[in-house]
Amino acid sequence: MDVSRSFPDGPADRVFEGRLVGGSTRAGQPEPEEPVPFARTEISAEAREAALRVLDSGWVTTGPETALFEREFAAYVGAAYAVGVSSCTAALELALRALRLPAGSRVLVPTLTFCGTAHAVLHAGLLPVLVDVDPRTGMPSALTTARAVVRCGKPAAMVVVHLAGAPAPLDELAAAAGLPLELVVEDAAHALDTYVGDRPVGALTRAACFSFYATKNLPIGEGGMVTTDDPELAERVHRARLHGMSSDAWRRYQPGGSWRYTVDEAGLKANMTDLQAAIGRMQLRHLPEWQRRREALATLYTARLRHVPGLRLPLAPAEGRHAWHLYAVRVLEERFGRGRDELVERLAAQHIGTSVHFVPLHRMPYFRRTALCPAGGFPGADALFPGLLSLPMHPALTERQVDTVCRALARSARPAEEAPR
Repeated sequence: MDVSRSFPDGPADRVFEGRLVGGSTRAGQPEPEEPVPFARTEISAEAREAALRVLDSGWVTTGPETALFEREFAAYVGAAYAVGVSSCTAALELALRALRLPAGSRVLVPTLTFCGTAHAVLHAGLLPVLVDVDPRTGMPSALTTARAVVRCGKPAAMVVVHLAGAPAPLDELAAAAGLPLELVVEDAAHALDTYVGDRPVGALTRAACFSFYATKNLPIGEGGMVTTDDPELAERVHRARLHGMSSDAWRRYQPGGSWRYTVDEAGLKANMTDLQAAIGRMQLRHLPEWQRRREALATLYTARLRHVPGLRLPLAPAEGRHAWHLYAVRVLEERFGRGRDELVERLAAQHIGTSVHFVPLHRMPYFRRTALCPAGGFPGADALFPGLLSLPMHPALTERQVDTVCRALARSARPAEEAPR
């Protein structure tokens, strides 16, 4: 499959008007639908070959492939340094540790994010302060950020999440928090190839943290990366990812290397392996074409679904670039005619995979106990969450599968007269 091809004109590009389902055989029977997985891990042929090469090399853990991947990834996002780690959660924790904040310092975190974002703050010995979101974007605004600061006190740092791959307004959020960009860490798990204005995420703040999980835009299976322009922060993360040791095994075991090392501070076991790095290097070569495919799929979804009542669709940003890690719609129950959870069940019965990004942190017992929740609650996130629904989105998704999803959504929308009152 050529993942970089554009969509052809013609009947396949028809728009779903309201509950129009379209598609029939010559005998007048409905077209058979095919299962549509929510995600699929795309591993290139070159990546498979690279993995075998590393397995045959006799060295599979952190070593020369990791160093090469770090340099190539840093160049891709325009950063001076990149440090490969075991996950984006580890990347966030290590980046926050590297800020050298006093224990217990308050760190702003959106309530609408993956739980790993807040876990990283806690594991770094810091206190998450949950921030409400603008229901139009799913991300904090200057207003919700300022409210959290007023109600919980001035933070020492903040984590900004580029939700679904949409660019977050970094400068506005930092200003609302009263922080310089040097005290902002980006959760860029969704944001590889996201641009804020005309600059890619990767070197806009003190540190950006990326994910290579199986469903991400650059899938390896597991793994993460910290990028920065700060050589001191890069060195701190580099050392801390391997227990804080002054020398890693690759350097110690080279001919002429010394077994001697020291540990000056606490670290983690959070290194990237050469097996992961070799796969990542080859995957990175395909990223531009995969990103073009994601953008084309987002455009197609929008064309197909724009007339389905009760679906609020994601918008491309007026400035910058959306990475389209997710295509997340909002189901407006009163207009759509049924709620998000019922819709999920109907789609699952038709073998269409979906997901929800995310359950707000303030709805989870653990974070209600361990994070600061500003007085006044989280009206933006609470209004948004019940309707959030992520549709299938990955480079291997076909036009036929997009049609299957859109037909199922159009069939599920009830006319106003059928909607419950």
